[in-house]
Amino acid sequence: MSISPERKSALIEEHRREANDTGSPEVQVAVLTERIANLTEHLKVHKKDFHSRRGLLMLVGRRRRLLDYVKRKDQLRYESLVKRLGLRR
Repeated sequence: MSISPERKSALIEEHRREANDTGSPEVQVAVLTERIANLTEHLKVHKKDFHSRRGLLMLVGRRRRLLDYVKRKDQLRYESLVKRLGLRR
């Protein structure tokens, strides 16, 4: 359900804004999106796992708040991020 360190570092490399960037909103949203995708696959198999479902809803809310922050700060960054991650909004 969690992501491997190799996958996480690949996501950081792909979405960072500068050389030592590991915590920008873009990186955080990308990592959250990966975790959400993994949890969604887990819940397709384990339909009655309500504890993981609650965790998924919390992750989705955190990602939504970060995306709202990016949208408030810079509309172009938000649009490019949503397009790169393939999110519906």
